[in-house]
Amino acid sequence: MLNKLRNKKTAKKIWIILTVLILPAFLFWGFGSFLRDKQEVTYTGKIFGRKISQLEYKEALDAVRNQALIQFGDRFPEIEKEMNFDYMAWERLILLAEAKRRKIKANDQEIVELVRSYPFFQKKGEFDSQVYSQMLQYVFRAQPRIFEEQARSNLMISKLYKEITKGVVLTDEEIKREYRRQNEQVDLYYIAAITNDFMKDLSVGEEEAKSYFSRNSFQFETPLSFNMEYVSIPTETQTDSAAKETIKKMAGILDKNDDFQKAAKELGLEIKETGFLSQADPIPGIGWSPQVLSLISGLKTGGFAPPVYIDKNYYIFRLKERKKPYIPEFESIKDKVKEELKKEKGKAAARQKIEDCLAELRSASKDNPKAVDFAKTAKNHGLKSDSTGLFSYGSYIENIGSSDIFFSVSLDLKEEAFSGIIEMPTGFYIIRLKSRAAIDENKFTEEKEELSSKLLTQKKDEYFGRFFNDLKKRNRD
Repeated sequence: MLNKLRNKKTAKKIWIILTVLILPAFLFWGFGSFLRDKQEVTYTGKIFGRKISQLEYKEALDAVRNQALIQFGDRFPEIEKEMNFDYMAWERLILLAEAKRRKIKANDQEIVELVRSYPFFQKKGEFDSQVYSQMLQYVFRAQPRIFEEQARSNLMISKLYKEITKGVVLTDEEIKREYRRQNEQVDLYYIAAITNDFMKDLSVGEEEAKSYFSRNSFQFETPLSFNMEYVSIPTETQTDSAAKETIKKMAGILDKNDDFQKAAKELGLEIKETGFLSQADPIPGIGWSPQVLSLISGLKTGGFAPPVYIDKNYYIFRLKERKKPYIPEFESIKDKVKEELKKEKGKAAARQKIEDCLAELRSASKDNPKAVDFAKTAKNHGLKSDSTGLFSYGSYIENIGSSDIFFSVSLDLKEEAFSGIIEMPTGFYIIRLKSRAAIDENKFTEEKEELSSKLLTQKKDEYFGRFFNDLKKRNRD
Protein backbone atom coordinates (compact mmCIF):
# COMPACT_ATOMS: atom_id res chain seq x y z
CA MET A 1 0.00 0.00 0.00
CA LEU A 2 1.22 3.48 -0.75
CA ASN A 3 0.98 4.97 2.73
CA LYS A 4 2.48 8.26 1.63
CA LEU A 5 -0.56 8.79 -0.59
CA ARG A 6 -2.69 9.13 2.51
CA ASN A 7 -0.17 11.42 4.29
CA LYS A 8 1.28 13.68 1.62
CA LYS A 9 -0.66 16.96 1.31
CA THR A 10 0.57 18.36 -1.97
CA ALA A 11 1.75 16.89 -5.27
CA LYS A 12 2.05 17.96 -8.86
CA LYS A 13 -1.07 17.12 -10.92
CA ILE A 14 -0.57 14.95 -13.97
CA TRP A 15 -3.27 14.06 -16.46
CA ILE A 16 -2.51 10.71 -18.06
CA ILE A 17 -3.75 9.90 -21.53
CA LEU A 18 -4.59 6.22 -21.41
CA THR A 19 -4.21 4.12 -24.51
CA VAL A 20 -7.20 3.54 -26.74
CA LEU A 21 -8.99 0.33 -25.77
CA ILE A 22 -11.58 -1.07 -28.20
CA LEU A 23 -15.11 -0.95 -26.78
CA PRO A 24 -17.31 -3.20 -28.94
CA ALA A 25 -20.92 -1.95 -28.93
CA PHE A 26 -23.91 -3.86 -27.57
CA LEU A 27 -22.22 -6.76 -25.76
CA PHE A 28 -23.45 -7.20 -22.19
CA TRP A 29 -21.12 -8.86 -19.73
CA GLY A 30 -22.59 -10.18 -16.53
CA PHE A 31 -24.39 -13.48 -16.54
CA GLY A 32 -22.94 -14.69 -19.84
CA SER A 33 -20.63 -17.16 -18.17
CA PHE A 34 -23.63 -19.31 -17.32
CA LEU A 35 -24.84 -19.42 -20.90
CA ARG A 36 -21.69 -20.14 -22.88
CA ASP A 37 -20.85 -23.54 -24.22
CA LYS A 38 -19.13 -25.31 -21.34
CA GLN A 39 -16.40 -26.77 -23.57
CA GLU A 40 -15.76 -23.48 -25.35
CA VAL A 41 -15.30 -20.95 -22.59
CA THR A 42 -12.64 -20.57 -19.95
CA TYR A 43 -11.60 -17.47 -18.03
CA THR A 44 -7.90 -18.30 -18.32
CA GLY A 45 -5.66 -18.54 -21.32
CA LYS A 46 -2.20 -17.71 -22.58
CA ILE A 47 -0.55 -14.44 -23.59
CA PHE A 48 2.63 -14.80 -25.59
CA GLY A 49 2.90 -18.38 -24.33
CA ARG A 50 2.56 -17.50 -20.65
CA LYS A 51 -0.39 -18.94 -18.72
CA ILE A 52 -2.79 -16.38 -17.23
CA SER A 53 -4.21 -17.37 -13.86
CA GLN A 54 -7.83 -16.89 -12.83
CA LEU A 55 -6.72 -14.27 -10.29
CA GLU A 56 -4.70 -12.30 -12.84
CA TYR A 57 -7.63 -12.25 -15.25
CA LYS A 58 -10.01 -11.14 -12.46
CA GLU A 59 -7.66 -8.28 -11.52
CA ALA A 60 -7.59 -7.10 -15.15
CA LEU A 61 -11.38 -7.33 -15.32
CA ASP A 62 -11.78 -5.17 -12.19
CA ALA A 63 -9.23 -2.70 -13.55
CA VAL A 64 -10.99 -2.10 -16.88
CA ARG A 65 -14.29 -1.64 -15.08
CA ASN A 66 -12.78 0.96 -12.76
CA GLN A 67 -11.09 2.70 -15.67
CA ALA A 68 -14.50 2.92 -17.37
CA LEU A 69 -15.94 4.40 -14.16
CA ILE A 70 -13.21 7.07 -14.21
CA GLN A 71 -13.73 7.78 -17.90
CA PHE A 72 -17.53 7.95 -17.98
CA GLY A 73 -18.49 8.95 -14.44
CA ASP A 74 -22.27 9.37 -14.05
CA ARG A 75 -22.82 7.90 -17.52
CA PHE A 76 -21.25 4.58 -16.52
CA PRO A 77 -24.55 2.71 -15.78
CA GLU A 78 -25.71 3.55 -19.30
CA ILE A 79 -22.37 2.84 -21.01
CA GLU A 80 -21.78 -0.37 -19.01
CA LYS A 81 -24.35 -2.23 -21.11
CA GLU A 82 -22.36 -1.56 -24.26
CA MET A 83 -18.99 -2.69 -22.94
CA ASN A 84 -17.33 -6.05 -23.32
CA PHE A 85 -15.20 -6.01 -20.16
CA ASP A 86 -14.00 -9.55 -20.85
CA TYR A 87 -12.50 -8.49 -24.20
CA MET A 88 -11.05 -5.33 -22.67
CA ALA A 89 -9.44 -7.29 -19.83
CA TRP A 90 -7.55 -9.54 -22.25
CA GLU A 91 -6.43 -6.52 -24.26
CA ARG A 92 -5.17 -4.90 -21.07
CA LEU A 93 -3.19 -8.02 -20.22
CA ILE A 94 -1.61 -8.03 -23.70
CA LEU A 95 -0.62 -4.36 -23.36
CA LEU A 96 0.83 -4.92 -19.89
CA ALA A 97 2.78 -7.93 -21.11
CA GLU A 98 4.35 -5.78 -23.82
CA ALA A 99 5.09 -2.95 -21.38
CA LYS A 100 6.85 -5.38 -19.05
CA ARG A 101 8.77 -6.90 -21.95
CA ARG A 102 10.06 -3.40 -22.72
CA LYS A 103 10.91 -2.94 -19.01
CA ILE A 104 8.49 -0.01 -18.66
CA LYS A 105 7.78 0.80 -15.01
CA ALA A 106 5.87 3.33 -12.88
CA ASN A 107 7.26 4.31 -9.48
CA ASP A 108 5.33 5.06 -6.29
CA GLN A 109 5.66 8.83 -6.64
CA GLU A 110 4.05 8.72 -10.07
CA ILE A 111 1.15 6.74 -8.60
CA VAL A 112 0.75 9.33 -5.83
CA GLU A 113 0.62 12.17 -8.34
CA LEU A 114 -1.86 10.40 -10.60
CA VAL A 115 -4.28 9.41 -7.84
CA ARG A 116 -4.13 12.85 -6.19
CA SER A 117 -4.91 14.47 -9.54
CA TYR A 118 -8.34 12.86 -9.85
CA PRO A 119 -10.97 15.52 -9.00
CA PHE A 120 -13.38 12.96 -7.48
CA PHE A 121 -10.84 12.33 -4.70
CA GLN A 122 -10.60 16.03 -3.87
CA LYS A 123 -12.41 18.43 -1.55
CA LYS A 124 -12.08 22.16 -2.13
CA GLY A 125 -9.41 21.53 -4.74
CA GLU A 126 -7.20 19.41 -2.47
CA PHE A 127 -6.82 15.66 -2.14
CA ASP A 128 -8.94 14.38 0.76
CA SER A 129 -8.09 11.02 2.33
CA GLN A 130 -11.62 10.54 3.70
CA VAL A 131 -13.19 11.14 0.29
CA TYR A 132 -10.62 8.78 -1.17
CA SER A 133 -11.52 6.00 1.26
CA GLN A 134 -15.26 6.46 0.73
CA MET A 135 -14.98 6.49 -3.07
CA LEU A 136 -12.89 3.34 -3.07
CA GLN A 137 -15.32 1.59 -0.75
CA TYR A 138 -18.65 2.57 -2.28
CA VAL A 139 -17.90 3.39 -5.93
CA PHE A 140 -14.83 1.45 -7.02
CA ARG A 141 -15.29 -1.33 -4.45
CA ALA A 142 -11.54 -1.79 -4.19
CA GLN A 143 -8.95 -1.75 -1.44
CA PRO A 144 -6.43 1.14 -1.70
CA ARG A 145 -3.54 -1.21 -2.52
CA ILE A 146 -5.57 -2.82 -5.34
CA PHE A 147 -6.70 0.52 -6.80
CA GLU A 148 -3.17 1.92 -6.65
CA GLU A 149 -1.75 -1.11 -8.44
CA GLN A 150 -4.41 -0.61 -11.11
CA ALA A 151 -3.20 2.99 -11.42
CA ARG A 152 0.37 1.70 -11.76
CA SER A 153 -0.66 -0.54 -14.64
CA ASN A 154 -2.56 2.35 -16.26
CA LEU A 155 0.60 4.45 -16.12
CA MET A 156 2.65 1.64 -17.63
CA ILE A 157 0.20 1.37 -20.54
CA SER A 158 0.28 5.15 -20.93
CA LYS A 159 4.09 5.08 -21.07
CA LEU A 160 3.94 2.28 -23.64
CA TYR A 161 1.65 4.45 -25.76
CA LYS A 162 4.07 7.37 -25.50
CA GLU A 163 7.07 5.21 -26.34
CA ILE A 164 5.42 3.73 -29.42
CA THR A 165 4.08 7.07 -30.73
CA LYS A 166 6.96 9.39 -29.82
CA GLY A 167 8.19 9.48 -33.42
CA VAL A 168 4.79 10.41 -34.89
CA VAL A 169 4.81 13.99 -36.19
CA LEU A 170 2.66 16.26 -38.35
CA THR A 171 3.79 18.37 -41.28
CA ASP A 172 2.37 21.80 -42.13
CA GLU A 173 1.14 20.29 -45.38
CA GLU A 174 -0.89 17.65 -43.52
CA ILE A 175 -2.47 20.29 -41.27
CA LYS A 176 -3.35 22.56 -44.19
CA ARG A 177 -4.77 19.69 -46.21
CA GLU A 178 -7.01 18.58 -43.36
CA TYR A 179 -8.21 22.13 -42.76
CA ARG A 180 -9.08 22.39 -46.45
CA ARG A 181 -10.89 19.07 -46.29
CA GLN A 182 -13.00 20.31 -43.39
CA ASN A 183 -13.72 23.82 -44.70
CA GLU A 184 -13.32 24.03 -48.47
CA GLN A 185 -16.01 23.60 -51.13
CA VAL A 186 -15.51 22.68 -54.78
CA ASP A 187 -17.52 22.57 -57.98
CA LEU A 188 -16.32 19.97 -60.48
CA TYR A 189 -16.92 19.07 -64.11
CA TYR A 190 -17.09 15.34 -64.61
CA ILE A 191 -17.25 12.72 -67.36
CA ALA A 192 -18.98 9.47 -66.43
CA ALA A 193 -18.92 5.97 -67.89
CA ILE A 194 -21.77 4.27 -66.04
CA THR A 195 -21.61 0.47 -65.99
CA ASN A 196 -25.40 0.01 -66.25
CA ASP A 197 -25.48 2.07 -69.45
CA PHE A 198 -23.21 -0.46 -71.12
CA MET A 199 -25.20 -3.45 -69.90
CA LYS A 200 -28.49 -2.55 -71.60
CA ASP A 201 -27.81 -4.16 -74.96
CA LEU A 202 -25.71 -7.06 -73.70
CA SER A 203 -26.91 -10.65 -73.81
CA VAL A 204 -25.34 -13.78 -72.34
CA GLY A 205 -25.84 -17.27 -73.77
CA GLU A 206 -26.17 -20.51 -71.80
CA GLU A 207 -22.82 -21.96 -72.85
CA GLU A 208 -21.03 -18.66 -72.25
CA ALA A 209 -22.52 -18.51 -68.75
CA LYS A 210 -21.47 -22.10 -68.02
CA SER A 211 -17.92 -21.34 -69.10
CA TYR A 212 -17.86 -18.21 -66.92
CA PHE A 213 -19.21 -20.21 -63.96
CA SER A 214 -16.57 -22.92 -64.33
CA ARG A 215 -13.81 -20.29 -64.29
CA ASN A 216 -15.30 -18.22 -61.43
CA SER A 217 -17.30 -20.70 -59.37
CA PHE A 218 -15.70 -19.44 -56.14
CA GLN A 219 -17.54 -16.12 -56.60
CA PHE A 220 -20.86 -17.89 -56.15
CA GLU A 221 -20.00 -19.79 -53.00
CA THR A 222 -22.75 -19.61 -50.41
CA PRO A 223 -21.14 -18.28 -47.21
CA LEU A 224 -21.23 -19.92 -43.81
CA SER A 225 -24.73 -19.39 -42.44
CA PHE A 226 -26.51 -19.88 -39.13
CA ASN A 227 -30.02 -20.51 -37.92
CA MET A 228 -30.56 -19.13 -34.43
CA GLU A 229 -33.22 -19.31 -31.76
CA TYR A 230 -33.54 -16.45 -29.32
CA VAL A 231 -35.61 -14.84 -26.61
CA SER A 232 -35.85 -11.12 -25.93
CA ILE A 233 -36.12 -9.51 -22.50
CA PRO A 234 -37.25 -5.86 -22.79
CA THR A 235 -36.22 -3.10 -20.41
CA GLU A 236 -38.96 -0.67 -21.47
CA THR A 237 -41.70 -2.66 -19.70
CA GLN A 238 -39.60 -3.50 -16.64
CA THR A 239 -36.55 -2.21 -14.83
CA ASP A 240 -33.08 -3.12 -15.97
CA SER A 241 -32.45 -4.96 -12.71
CA ALA A 242 -35.62 -7.02 -13.25
CA ALA A 243 -34.46 -7.91 -16.78
CA LYS A 244 -31.09 -9.01 -15.41
CA GLU A 245 -32.84 -11.09 -12.77
CA THR A 246 -34.77 -12.88 -15.53
CA ILE A 247 -31.48 -13.57 -17.33
CA LYS A 248 -30.01 -14.92 -14.09
CA LYS A 249 -32.97 -17.26 -13.59
CA MET A 250 -32.76 -18.49 -17.17
CA ALA A 251 -29.03 -19.03 -16.77
CA GLY A 252 -29.70 -21.21 -13.74
CA ILE A 253 -32.18 -23.38 -15.65
CA LEU A 254 -29.92 -23.70 -18.70
CA ASP A 255 -26.93 -24.51 -16.55
CA LYS A 256 -28.76 -27.58 -15.27
CA ASN A 257 -30.21 -29.07 -18.45
CA ASP A 258 -29.60 -26.81 -21.48
CA ASP A 259 -33.33 -27.06 -22.37
CA PHE A 260 -34.05 -23.75 -24.09
CA GLN A 261 -37.75 -24.49 -24.61
CA LYS A 262 -38.28 -25.40 -20.96
CA ALA A 263 -36.37 -22.38 -19.66
CA ALA A 264 -38.31 -19.98 -21.89
CA LYS A 265 -41.65 -21.55 -20.95
CA GLU A 266 -40.95 -21.34 -17.21
CA LEU A 267 -40.17 -17.64 -17.51
CA GLY A 268 -42.99 -16.82 -19.92
CA LEU A 269 -40.66 -15.93 -22.80
CA GLU A 270 -41.33 -16.58 -26.48
CA ILE A 271 -38.66 -18.31 -28.54
CA LYS A 272 -38.20 -16.93 -32.05
CA GLU A 273 -36.16 -18.28 -34.96
CA THR A 274 -34.05 -16.24 -37.38
CA GLY A 275 -33.84 -18.65 -40.31
CA PHE A 276 -30.51 -19.14 -42.06
CA LEU A 277 -28.42 -15.99 -42.43
CA SER A 278 -24.76 -15.16 -43.01
CA GLN A 279 -22.52 -12.83 -41.03
CA ALA A 280 -23.25 -10.08 -43.56
CA ASP A 281 -27.04 -10.30 -43.12
CA PRO A 282 -29.29 -8.39 -40.72
CA ILE A 283 -31.12 -10.42 -38.08
CA PRO A 284 -34.87 -10.37 -38.89
CA GLY A 285 -36.74 -8.12 -36.48
CA ILE A 286 -33.51 -6.94 -34.82
CA GLY A 287 -31.20 -5.54 -37.47
CA TRP A 288 -27.56 -5.93 -38.37
CA SER A 289 -25.44 -6.96 -35.39
CA PRO A 290 -21.88 -8.09 -36.15
CA GLN A 291 -21.34 -8.68 -32.42
CA VAL A 292 -24.09 -11.32 -32.25
CA LEU A 293 -23.00 -13.08 -35.43
CA SER A 294 -19.38 -13.03 -34.33
CA LEU A 295 -20.35 -14.68 -31.03
CA ILE A 296 -22.55 -17.25 -32.77
CA SER A 297 -19.83 -18.18 -35.26
CA GLY A 298 -17.66 -19.45 -32.40
CA LEU A 299 -20.36 -21.67 -30.86
CA LYS A 300 -21.02 -25.34 -31.33
CA THR A 301 -24.50 -26.36 -32.50
CA GLY A 302 -26.82 -26.11 -29.50
CA GLY A 303 -24.55 -23.66 -27.69
CA PHE A 304 -25.65 -20.35 -26.15
CA ALA A 305 -24.14 -16.89 -26.57
CA PRO A 306 -23.83 -14.49 -23.62
CA PRO A 307 -26.76 -12.06 -23.21
CA VAL A 308 -26.55 -9.19 -25.69
CA TYR A 309 -28.07 -5.71 -25.21
CA ILE A 310 -29.54 -4.17 -28.38
CA ASP A 311 -31.92 -1.22 -28.55
CA LYS A 312 -33.38 -1.49 -25.02
CA ASN A 313 -33.68 -5.28 -25.09
CA TYR A 314 -31.54 -8.10 -23.79
CA TYR A 315 -31.30 -11.12 -26.08
CA ILE A 316 -30.19 -14.68 -25.45
CA PHE A 317 -29.25 -16.55 -28.63
CA ARG A 318 -28.84 -20.28 -29.23
CA LEU A 319 -27.19 -21.71 -32.34
CA LYS A 320 -29.75 -24.15 -33.72
CA GLU A 321 -28.13 -25.07 -37.05
CA ARG A 322 -24.99 -24.27 -38.99
CA LYS A 323 -24.67 -24.59 -42.76
CA LYS A 324 -21.13 -24.78 -44.14
CA PRO A 325 -20.09 -22.78 -47.23
CA TYR A 326 -20.81 -24.54 -50.52
CA ILE A 327 -20.93 -23.83 -54.26
CA PRO A 328 -24.42 -24.38 -55.72
CA GLU A 329 -25.02 -26.26 -58.98
CA PHE A 330 -25.02 -24.05 -62.08
CA GLU A 331 -28.65 -24.82 -62.95
CA SER A 332 -29.90 -23.51 -59.60
CA ILE A 333 -28.20 -20.12 -59.99
CA LYS A 334 -27.76 -19.69 -63.75
CA ASP A 335 -29.77 -16.44 -63.84
CA LYS A 336 -27.47 -14.96 -61.19
CA VAL A 337 -24.42 -16.15 -63.15
CA LYS A 338 -25.68 -14.50 -66.33
CA GLU A 339 -26.32 -11.23 -64.49
CA GLU A 340 -22.83 -11.23 -62.99
CA LEU A 341 -21.27 -11.87 -66.40
CA LYS A 342 -23.30 -9.01 -67.88
CA LYS A 343 -22.03 -6.71 -65.13
CA GLU A 344 -18.44 -7.75 -65.80
CA LYS A 345 -18.84 -7.13 -69.53
CA GLY A 346 -20.55 -3.80 -68.92
CA LYS A 347 -17.81 -2.72 -66.53
CA ALA A 348 -15.08 -3.68 -69.01
CA ALA A 349 -16.82 -1.74 -71.79
CA ALA A 350 -17.25 1.31 -69.55
CA ARG A 351 -13.59 1.24 -68.53
CA GLN A 352 -12.43 0.97 -72.14
CA LYS A 353 -14.58 3.95 -73.18
CA ILE A 354 -13.32 6.20 -70.43
CA GLU A 355 -9.71 5.13 -71.04
CA ASP A 356 -10.09 6.17 -74.68
CA CYS A 357 -11.66 9.45 -73.55
CA LEU A 358 -8.81 10.14 -71.11
CA ALA A 359 -6.26 9.47 -73.85
CA GLU A 360 -7.93 12.08 -76.08
CA LEU A 361 -8.07 14.62 -73.23
CA ARG A 362 -4.37 14.16 -72.52
CA SER A 363 -3.47 14.49 -76.17
CA ALA A 364 -5.50 17.68 -76.56
CA SER A 365 -4.13 19.24 -73.35
CA LYS A 366 -0.51 18.95 -74.52
CA ASP A 367 -0.95 21.82 -76.96
CA ASN A 368 -3.33 24.02 -74.99
CA PRO A 369 -4.89 22.84 -71.69
CA LYS A 370 -7.39 25.72 -71.69
CA ALA A 371 -8.76 24.67 -75.08
CA VAL A 372 -9.82 21.21 -73.89
CA ASP A 373 -13.58 20.84 -74.28
CA PHE A 374 -14.66 18.44 -71.54
CA ALA A 375 -18.28 18.07 -72.67
CA LYS A 376 -17.44 17.68 -76.36
CA THR A 377 -14.78 15.03 -75.68
CA ALA A 378 -17.25 13.07 -73.55
CA LYS A 379 -19.85 13.22 -76.32
CA ASN A 380 -17.30 12.00 -78.88
CA HIS A 381 -17.01 8.80 -76.84
CA GLY A 382 -20.70 8.42 -76.03
CA LEU A 383 -20.22 9.34 -72.38
CA LYS A 384 -22.16 11.58 -70.01
CA SER A 385 -20.81 14.88 -68.71
CA ASP A 386 -22.09 17.39 -66.17
CA SER A 387 -20.99 19.40 -63.13
CA THR A 388 -21.51 18.67 -59.46
CA GLY A 389 -22.32 22.12 -58.11
CA LEU A 390 -20.54 23.30 -54.95
CA PHE A 391 -20.13 20.54 -52.39
CA SER A 392 -18.04 19.83 -49.29
CA TYR A 393 -16.33 16.70 -48.04
CA GLY A 394 -18.77 14.15 -46.63
CA SER A 395 -21.77 15.45 -48.58
CA TYR A 396 -23.84 13.66 -51.22
CA ILE A 397 -23.50 14.46 -54.92
CA GLU A 398 -26.72 13.98 -56.87
CA ASN A 399 -26.58 11.08 -59.38
CA ILE A 400 -23.12 10.08 -58.11
CA GLY A 401 -23.26 9.35 -54.39
CA SER A 402 -20.62 9.95 -51.72
CA SER A 403 -18.40 12.95 -52.39
CA ASP A 404 -15.35 11.77 -50.44
CA ILE A 405 -13.27 10.37 -53.32
CA PHE A 406 -14.09 13.27 -55.64
CA PHE A 407 -13.22 15.81 -52.96
CA SER A 408 -9.96 14.13 -51.97
CA VAL A 409 -8.78 13.97 -55.59
CA SER A 410 -9.84 17.59 -56.18
CA LEU A 411 -7.51 18.85 -53.42
CA ASP A 412 -4.53 18.23 -55.71
CA LEU A 413 -6.12 19.51 -58.93
CA LYS A 414 -4.73 22.68 -60.47
CA GLU A 415 -6.81 24.99 -62.63
CA GLU A 416 -7.53 23.49 -66.08
CA ALA A 417 -6.05 20.12 -65.03
CA PHE A 418 -8.10 16.95 -64.95
CA SER A 419 -7.83 13.77 -62.93
CA GLY A 420 -7.02 10.23 -63.88
CA ILE A 421 -9.78 7.63 -63.88
CA ILE A 422 -11.74 7.41 -60.62
CA GLU A 423 -13.56 4.14 -60.01
CA MET A 424 -16.86 4.30 -58.14
CA PRO A 425 -19.49 1.60 -57.45
CA THR A 426 -21.58 2.93 -60.34
CA GLY A 427 -18.78 3.21 -62.90
CA PHE A 428 -15.78 5.34 -63.87
CA TYR A 429 -15.21 9.11 -63.76
CA ILE A 430 -12.81 11.84 -64.81
CA ILE A 431 -13.07 15.17 -62.97
CA ARG A 432 -11.88 18.71 -63.64
CA LEU A 433 -11.97 21.75 -61.38
CA LYS A 434 -14.73 24.23 -62.21
CA SER A 435 -14.44 26.51 -59.16
CA ARG A 436 -13.20 26.40 -55.59
CA ALA A 437 -14.53 28.21 -52.51
CA ALA A 438 -11.14 28.55 -50.86
CA ILE A 439 -10.50 28.64 -47.12
CA ASP A 440 -10.06 31.84 -45.12
CA GLU A 441 -6.29 31.97 -44.56
CA ASN A 442 -6.59 34.27 -41.51
CA LYS A 443 -9.07 31.91 -39.90
CA PHE A 444 -6.79 28.98 -40.68
CA THR A 445 -3.91 30.71 -38.89
CA GLU A 446 -6.14 31.26 -35.83
CA GLU A 447 -7.35 27.65 -35.73
CA LYS A 448 -4.16 25.91 -36.84
CA GLU A 449 -2.78 25.15 -33.37
CA GLU A 450 -6.00 23.58 -32.07
CA LEU A 451 -6.44 21.52 -35.25
CA SER A 452 -2.80 20.44 -35.13
CA SER A 453 -3.24 19.12 -31.59
CA LYS A 454 -6.32 17.09 -32.57
CA LEU A 455 -4.71 15.75 -35.72
CA LEU A 456 -1.56 14.70 -33.91
CA THR A 457 -3.58 12.83 -31.29
CA GLN A 458 -5.60 11.15 -34.05
CA LYS A 459 -2.46 10.22 -35.98
CA LYS A 460 -0.85 8.79 -32.86
CA ASP A 461 -3.98 6.80 -32.02
CA GLU A 462 -4.09 5.35 -35.53
CA TYR A 463 -0.39 4.48 -35.38
CA PHE A 464 -0.77 2.86 -31.96
CA GLY A 465 -3.87 1.03 -33.18
CA ARG A 466 -1.86 -0.58 -35.98
CA PHE A 467 0.89 -1.47 -33.51
CA PHE A 468 -1.69 -3.00 -31.16
CA ASN A 469 -3.31 -5.04 -33.94
CA ASP A 470 0.11 -6.44 -34.86
CA LEU A 471 0.72 -7.19 -31.18
CA LYS A 472 -2.54 -9.13 -30.91
CA LYS A 473 -1.73 -11.01 -34.10
CA ARG A 474 1.66 -12.01 -32.72
CA ASN A 475 -0.07 -13.23 -29.56
CA ARG A 476 -2.48 -15.38 -31.62
CA ASP A 477 0.38 -16.80 -33.66
